[in-house]
Amino acid sequence: MSAKTYALSPELHQYLLDVSLRESLILKELRNETQKLPDSIMQISPEQGQFMQLLVKLIGARKILEVGVFTGYSTLSMALALLDDGQITACDISEEWTSMARQYWKKAGVDHKIELILNAASDTLEGLINAGDQEKYDLAFIDADKENYDTYYEYSLQLIRPGGLILIDNTLWNGRVLDTQSNDPDTNAIQQLNLKLHSDHRVDISLLPIGDGLTLLRKK
Repeated sequence: MSAKTYALSPELHQYLLDVSLRESLILKELRNETQKLPDSIMQISPEQGQFMQLLVKLIGARKILEVGVFTGYSTLSMALALLDDGQITACDISEEWTSMARQYWKKAGVDHKIELILNAASDTLEGLINAGDQEKYDLAFIDADKENYDTYYEYSLQLIRPGGLILIDNTLWNGRVLDTQSNDPDTNAIQQLNLKLHSDHRVDISLLPIGDGLTLLRKK
């Protein structure tokens, strides 16, 4: 037992992967291709993708909302865990990055589960609410522009059913959340949201030290 979370050395992290990661070949192929991109740091870790797959199965998710797609690794991870009649509404603005995502979704045979909407995510989420989709989603994953995280969270809270989950990525922000003197808008946005979530009694909360920090929220 331990009274605190271990900081993983490179060797211990590799051991974690060796004894627990069950990454499919199609996910590994997409991850490896994404690693060649200049912005590859934006991709989630494979162990986080597997954890998200487990959450999808645990809550029996059928409708998922994703804000921020990049090359589609997280989308593909969740889509592979969904039942065949499940649906992911995926929001992004980049045709370039999501073109890679589309290729792999099709290759994996899950493209029919994914509706990609290329538009400002705040507009897309507002449109879903106006269309009457409040409390219709089981899970939301937020991993987009940090300055709008709070907006995406508030919209997602309306769209998620009671008992549903909201996952927010990068909430440890490579340790930069500790910089109280920071003038960086992204850092400040995450700092402010973390403080807000800590006292937000609309949700149950756990900030997990997986990847760059993943906040898991359950809507009451």
